[in-house]
Amino acid sequence: MNGYNYIISKQIQWARNHEIALIGSKGEQGRPAYTQNLDDNLFEPLLPDTLQSFQEGDGNELAGNPAKMQAVHSSSALSVNIFQYWKSRKQVPAIAAACGLCNQTTKFSKNITFEVKYPIDARFQFSPNIDVVIHNSDSPYKVFAIECKFSEAYGGRSHAGIKKKYLDLDIWKDIPNLHELALSISPDDHQFQYLHPAQLIKHILGLKKVFGKTGFRLLYLWYDVLGSAGTTHKVEISIFSEVAKLDNIHFHALSYQDLIIRLADNYRNVHKQYIEYITGRYL
Repeated sequence: MNGYNYIISKQIQWARNHEIALIGSKGEQGRPAYTQNLDDNLFEPLLPDTLQSFQEGDGNELAGNPAKMQAVHSSSALSVNIFQYWKSRKQVPAIAAACGLCNQTTKFSKNITFEVKYPIDARFQFSPNIDVVIHNSDSPYKVFAIECKFSEAYGGRSHAGIKKKYLDLDIWKDIPNLHELALSISPDDHQFQYLHPAQLIKHILGLKKVFGKTGFRLLYLWYDVLGSAGTTHKVEISIFSEVAKLDNIHFHALSYQDLIIRLADNYRNVHKQYIEYITGRYL
């Protein structure tokens, strides 16, 4: 079983184990992998500002019937299920530390937002949407940005490279290694199978434009699978990490499984229902 089908099958079984009814992507048509209503796919309902963030995002996660976020294998639903809990309880430093973005004694992380846009250039109509952003105060890092991947990394669809319009910007001057990588995947990316480096590079450009080269950290949070797909994905992440490191970009990667285990080890007794939900569903 490939990684994509493994994730979907596992999530379908989770839904059945909890007697959550599923429908197809077109209602009665398609593989039954969507919950009948959004709240069935979430640990807690969307907070008002979380709802607004997704409504204003470019991913159309809440559009349609069923919406993309109703898919049991939805990356956006997973990110909400992991991060919104800490936002709602005003314990953002706890999840920031569990992600390896700071140590457990720091308290400067204040808020979490979803689908955040940081424009790269005023001439571009669209800006990349960063899945999760942790906002800080009194820290050299103004934000911790998190790109989240679940089933889509293994879906088998080719991903786009970097369009030429990005390559001639002045913003590349102090990140020559990332520029070289961008040139090698422009206009098409024939090097990476599971990682989408063009997306990560555009996130870096937008963050750098707004916060400067040293004003942010970027985390790639991904779901690991067994077999060659998971192994290749790790290798590709390592390749990108080394390029970012050469340019002194603060980038690192973490699997969802490692994050969930950290949270369970540290918070099972205090946040019992939440830990039981994320471990039971995603491990």
